[in-house]
Amino acid sequence: MGSWLTFDIAASSDTVVRADGLRAVLQTFFDRGGALIDTSPMYGSSERVIGELLRPGAHAVAGRERVFAASKVWTIGASAGRGQMEDSLALWRAGGRSLPGNPVFDLMQVHNMMDWRTHLGTLNAWKGEGRIRYAGITTSHGSRADELEAAMTSERFDFVQFTYNLSDRRVESRLLSMARDRGAAVIINRPFDGGGLFRRIRARPMPAWAAEIGCKTWADYFLKFIISHPAVTCAIPATSQAAHMAENMNAIVGELPDAGMRRRMAEDWDKTQRS
Repeated sequence: MGSWLTFDIAASSDTVVRADGLRAVLQTFFDRGGALIDTSPMYGSSERVIGELLRPGAHAVAGRERVFAASKVWTIGASAGRGQMEDSLALWRAGGRSLPGNPVFDLMQVHNMMDWRTHLGTLNAWKGEGRIRYAGITTSHGSRADELEAAMTSERFDFVQFTYNLSDRRVESRLLSMARDRGAAVIINRPFDGGGLFRRIRARPMPAWAAEIGCKTWADYFLKFIISHPAVTCAIPATSQAAHMAENMNAIVGELPDAGMRRRMAEDWDKTQRS
């Protein structure tokens, strides 16, 4: 689950109502088998909101103990980076993950490769101290692929995150196979191309053969294509609506497309976009 825009709640008269809606999103996520939640200091109040929604108590979200917490460092300089990550830790501690021996963050990533060499040193040190479990690096919007490839060549990352969807499959040519060869877990952002995939299909029905892999909506069709790639660990679609979360989570139910079906899905998509 991503949190960009969707969990950034500004203080206003409808804050409580929106928070209740997001609590329902989280509950649906955990009920359907979700675990990884991805945030960033770039995402406004999302870290604070998620920390508060995961807080233990009478209205606690069931299944919250399963969360795989992932955030990012997004600044210049080692000192600023440490301070920013400490702030993120404090915000997430509201979720009750500060027990002795249990780091708040499972994964800390360098956001959009910002000053990544500097921050990677801090992340590796924090791993050694048990403050985080894994270190990663991200790009988005299909950009900086060459730079990410160079970074992956020179350094080891536990996780890499980049854009991949039916409309943008450029990472198939190099990054996905490279990540797999180097043993890096892969998180896919912008799986719906910022909603662009839905706008492109308009009211077109799914191919009848999509039922063979249990697709019920375009959302799980798009996601099944992504998560069925052998190198992909998970995708992080974002939503503020519980109903949409339920659609997204259907992607992990039933069959995943094999190599032949994946080719068919890509060819069908390309043909549709040309027509």
